[in-house]
Amino acid sequence: MDEPFVGAGDVQLSPGLFQNRFDLNRAYVESLKSEDLLQNHYFEAGLRGGCIDTTDPSEGVQHGGWETPSCQVRGHFLGHWISAAARQFQTTGNMETKARVDYVIDELEACQQRNGGGWVFSIPEKYLYWVAAGFRVAVPHYIVHKTLMGLFDAYKYAGCEKALTILDSASDWFHRWTKEFSREKMDDILDLETGGMLEVWAELYGVTGKTKHLDLIERYTRARLFDRLLESKDALTNMHANTTIPEIQGAARAYEVTGESRWRSIVEKYWECAVETRGTYCTGGQTSGEVWTPPYEFAARRGDKNQEHCTVYNMIRLADFLFRWTGDARYADYIERNIYNGILAQQNVNTGMVSYFLPLEAGGRKKWGTPTKDFWCCHGTLVQAHTAHTAYIHHTRGKSLLISQFIPSRLTATIDQSNVTVDMAFDNQGSGAAPDNSSAAGSRHRPESWVVRLEVTCDVPTKIDLSIRIPWWVADRPVLTVNDEPHAVEAPASGYCTISRVWHNDSIRLELPKRLGTLSIPDEPDTVAFHDGPVVLAGLCDKEFTLHGDKSAPDSILVPDNERKHGRWLSGYRTKGQEVGIKFKPLHEVVDEPFTVYFPIVP
Repeated sequence: MDEPFVGAGDVQLSPGLFQNRFDLNRAYVESLKSEDLLQNHYFEAGLRGGCIDTTDPSEGVQHGGWETPSCQVRGHFLGHWISAAARQFQTTGNMETKARVDYVIDELEACQQRNGGGWVFSIPEKYLYWVAAGFRVAVPHYIVHKTLMGLFDAYKYAGCEKALTILDSASDWFHRWTKEFSREKMDDILDLETGGMLEVWAELYGVTGKTKHLDLIERYTRARLFDRLLESKDALTNMHANTTIPEIQGAARAYEVTGESRWRSIVEKYWECAVETRGTYCTGGQTSGEVWTPPYEFAARRGDKNQEHCTVYNMIRLADFLFRWTGDARYADYIERNIYNGILAQQNVNTGMVSYFLPLEAGGRKKWGTPTKDFWCCHGTLVQAHTAHTAYIHHTRGKSLLISQFIPSRLTATIDQSNVTVDMAFDNQGSGAAPDNSSAAGSRHRPESWVVRLEVTCDVPTKIDLSIRIPWWVADRPVLTVNDEPHAVEAPASGYCTISRVWHNDSIRLELPKRLGTLSIPDEPDTVAFHDGPVVLAGLCDKEFTLHGDKSAPDSILVPDNERKHGRWLSGYRTKGQEVGIKFKPLHEVVDEPFTVYFPIVP
């Protein structure tokens, strides 16, 4: 396979919106007790008496909802928690976090030994035998995958070798079990949601190179889906979306560890079917009631259950695979839109909790989970998603450095044997930082651009091709200076501007002009959502209102509202000259208010 771009070095978040959301998530992850997280694994292994009462915390059960010991999907959240905590350790270096990961892994080892040396999960083995026998049961593969994923991430991000040993022993159970089935029977089994089983076997094979793990890759290949994709058929309309996305992530990882081009073709065909020939909502997300909508037919699918959080997170991960293989800015654009209008928009800025769905019906409300009484599938992806912000910012390949996401941060990397640091900050970013009250006056009104500043430091002068993404939403030609000297920006929107030079101690200033825009529903072109840069705006109203004006001139319909507070710019808008006055704010700032995203526009 061609040399891909890789995540660049060590990336730390700097103060700002993303650091705030990371810290909110981190506090929640750290608030959960290890014994409560392990409750269902203990129960299955017969350790510590398990848990009995499921309603009264005073009786010892802290985690309810999908984690209730009587629920067939119990125990899925622990794997998500391990993955999140391991990545938090990688990002922060906090040894207390690593100690907690190591403790949980030790306890899983005890559970595995109690279960006979292979099974290390929160549900009984018979659940999988029931699936093989054709009996109705919840999604056991999905559940066990979360533990397997957590084990691998503990090894990958927190350096826990014991986790890899436990994972390898667990793979023996699946290798023995799947050996008994014909291809047709295995395909029947795979028709029930399997989560990321294919991906975890590919990850394991990439580390061990063992034949048994390659066998598991082949056995967990979902041919009934993959073959239809390779035939360029619509294999997705009305399919449960989050059943298929992790399977394609598995195909992506299988391509990376085997180099077989068929795997890559499956991934590319899936992206074509899911995104390029289907379209997305204004948020960049998809799905209604957890299934894929028909291509470009969204109007009838708006409701209270659009944009499942799991699908947003997993499609971002899939876009990241494709980005690393190609360096194509379209995938970075997709990631940016979905981070703002999905990952951030579906996290409660006050509690850190998740909204399972993002309603796109008029007057919708986000329904928030609770810290210990829900534990939906999306609750699990929540804690992982907010540890991954640093993964999408920088990528390297040889002497090339790509800056793909505009997130305040510090990169420390080695490029061509030189120690390189890149500090990214903003002069302004809508609701982000602005000059404090003691500084010069600056803009009279809310700035109409993002101004990104980069400080590039190399311990020895080093030739680097530094490329900065020019996003899809830029409204005019960007302005770029290097050490205060103008530098031409030749890249179009959704492309990269490359600066090839010897870097030492240098400063970059990039001004990205933006203005209000509209995004139409494909099958209702006069029904639009408003966006400010990559950020979708939500009207704070409890029903649909028709607005009057020219949808191609949204600044004649919306004007800035309450734009300044002390040392920062605020991000609100309001309608102008309409029958009803409606205030707008970024979708990712909406908490409990009723909101509407799409509005009919008439002249």
